[in-house]
Amino acid sequence: MKINTVKRHFRESFKSLGRNGWMMFASASAVTITLLLVGVFFVIILNMNKFANDIENDVEIRVHIDLTAKAADREKLKSEIESIGAVKSVKFSSKEQELKELIKTMGSDFKLFQQDNPLYDVFIVKTKQPTDTPKVARQIEKMDHVESAIYGKGKVEKLFHVLSICRNIGLVLIIALLLTAMFLISNTIKITIFARRKEIEIMKLVGATNWFIRWPFLLEGLWLGILGSILPILIISFGYFYLYELISPKLQNNIIHLLNYSPFIYGVDGLLLLLGICIGVWGSSMSIRRYLKV
Repeated sequence: MKINTVKRHFRESFKSLGRNGWMMFASASAVTITLLLVGVFFVIILNMNKFANDIENDVEIRVHIDLTAKAADREKLKSEIESIGAVKSVKFSSKEQELKELIKTMGSDFKLFQQDNPLYDVFIVKTKQPTDTPKVARQIEKMDHVESAIYGKGKVEKLFHVLSICRNIGLVLIIALLLTAMFLISNTIKITIFARRKEIEIMKLVGATNWFIRWPFLLEGLWLGILGSILPILIISFGYFYLYELISPKLQNNIIHLLNYSPFIYGVDGLLLLLGICIGVWGSSMSIRRYLKV
């Protein structure tokens, strides 16, 4: 394609935006509203997924070591646990440390047990994949010098099931919203191009090629996508910043946390811009096809 032709396509696409101001405003508004909804849902669902991961990663196995086990027995047991492929880490906590944690959590009444500590020495085991926790716990229970392996049996399996359902629902919602966005924006752009069908027919009849006609419309779709994504990017960026500053301090001592503002929000902004461009160009491309068949 010649440079002059490229310049002409860019010039025509900008002129068209001015000539068809109200129709372009309607199309850009459709892009804006749709991308804003997509962006909000995307931020919510990704943070929900982060919460789910935080909860899953907090799941651990507390291995109570037999009271008769000696130091050599504990080291041997630790090596056996670490040799399990699904195990990520093994941390030892003495019964004295366990009592300190109990007093810290439950109150000073438990200081009575300092003279005769009834607690067990414990190995705190984390798995590489949280869903492997029940399987690893069953393996550990069969080892020598293990009194019990506690991980919240029954509740943990239900938790993983619920979190899996939430993730799947979130994925379905995002896909459904994107498909709806493409349909709405395509129809809006189609109305814009319908109002200019005579212009396309005349260009076609005087010998213009399909691509010569198509390029300015594709560029218009590109500009529409960019214009339509600006407001959603600004709203979501500033909105998430405010939300992050408001909520994050309150979650400092909890197991769940919001996704860090950076680089998360920049990724979302880039995605919205890319979606706007793709949907705008795709909508223009699909809408103009029928009018090129003259």
